[in-house]
Amino acid sequence: MEWSIQDLARSAGTTSRTLRHYGAVGLLDPSRVGSNGYRYYDEQALVRLQRILLLRELGLGLPAIAEVLNGQRDSSAALKTHLELLEQERRRIGRQIDSVRTTLRKLKGGERLMAEEVFDGFDHTRYEEEVTRRWGADAYRRGDQWWSSLSADEKKAHQQEQVDIATAFGAARASGLASDSDEVQATTRRLHEWLRPAVSSVSAGYFAGLGQLYVDDPRYGFEGGGAEFVRDAMKIYAERNLGD
Repeated sequence: MEWSIQDLARSAGTTSRTLRHYGAVGLLDPSRVGSNGYRYYDEQALVRLQRILLLRELGLGLPAIAEVLNGQRDSSAALKTHLELLEQERRRIGRQIDSVRTTLRKLKGGERLMAEEVFDGFDHTRYEEEVTRRWGADAYRRGDQWWSSLSADEKKAHQQEQVDIATAFGAARASGLASDSDEVQATTRRLHEWLRPAVSSVSAGYFAGLGQLYVDDPRYGFEGGGAEFVRDAMKIYAERNLGD
């Protein structure tokens, strides 16, 4: 059995353009190309695309995905690993849901909040492998030591500042402001200052690279062009204000 590129894109919730890009970078070749130039994909390609999409959901960029696929050719074993990771994520999200429900219930009833209940499921250590891969073990160690040194109230305030910054970016974009406008650059400065306690030194390359990560990684929640808007603002800020 095989699928046309249009059918496969529709079933996978993606686009033909994306599938062609995956082919261009060597991630997903068509099983055959018809005499009319149309691309067709068999069951093996279907499973490979599922693995690609799962790895994208886990936050890996395309070069890293290529390394994983080339290094682990047993599809069944790979999918078993993916399943375990997804089940871990489902359990973590379930803990977050329960945490928010508990917070709402206690706020409504005037009960005392417990820090371990409020932050259950908000485990920043799940990013250890990713941070280490991108920026080194020292970067993760410094960030982890800084985070562990904060009180529950300080952690909550830091998380709220991140939400406020994202909201400010969204409002600026909705208002039609340009990435290089004074207002947007002021918000970008807030983002830079928000990062500094955890990272210590935020270079131009680091800051601009993080902006690109926002585009590449859907977990950061900037949708509908918002990630590109933030990335552009960060690149401009880095060029204007940060050293190498």
